Amino acid sequence: MKETIHSYEDLLRMLDNLLKEENKFNWDNFYSDRERKIPFFENHPDENLVEYLETKRFKSGKALELGCGPGRNAIFLSRNGFLVDAVDQSKEGLDWAEERAKEQGVHVNFIQSNIFDLEIEEGTYDLVYDSGCFHHIPPHRRMSYIDLVKRALKPGGAFALTCFVEGGELGGVGITDWEVYRGRSMRGGLGFTDEKLKGIFNDFKTIEIRKMRDMGPESLQFGTSALLAALFKK
Repeated sequence: MKETIHSYEDLLRMLDNLLKEENKFNWDNFYSDRERKIPFFENHPDENLVEYLETKRFKSGKALELGCGPGRNAIFLSRNGFLVDAVDQSKEGLDWAEERAKEQGVHVNFIQSNIFDLEIEEGTYDLVYDSGCFHHIPPHRRMSYIDLVKRALKPGGAFALTCFVEGGELGGVGITDWEVYRGRSMRGGLGFTDEKLKGIFNDFKTIEIRKMRDMGPESLQFGTSALLAALFKK
């Protein structure tokens, strides 16, 4: 690899390479053992997403899920009348998602890709959903992430995400963006507060930011107060 910066993209790649800990993490290995006791491995949708549909915070239409993993939220959206494109870079995760979708008789267009390599026509989607991807996005990629969401959404479209609470029991380190690069690590995922999310997504209208509700193992929904649930509108 030539270590010369000629463009903004070269700069982003250089900063990616600084965060070596994150570069070494392998999502295919993570999803390869389906018997691991990971709460979100269960095929249950996020409780906040269920609530948004039940309370008609947005109507069904075309949805894009970023970092869909084994597809639990994408499948739920498809069952509820959405045309769904669901993106993840892990083949293991998407293979599992495809199996689940076939078992439930629903169609989801699963796409194996880094989200920043997506080619999206402006104003394509009524909803962009992200369950646990954003807190793994390094600060230098955040502007590209916001541009992706803005480009993808129709005017008035909804953007919803769940992410680590700062200092939460599942993760969510409370460090500044500059500290990420001083230590060359995101320490497993960045944590956020209401105010941090409002500041980052200040181009959007904030509808709601709250902690997810804790849902027990007997529930058919996923929820933990170690995550924030946020809903915005373009």
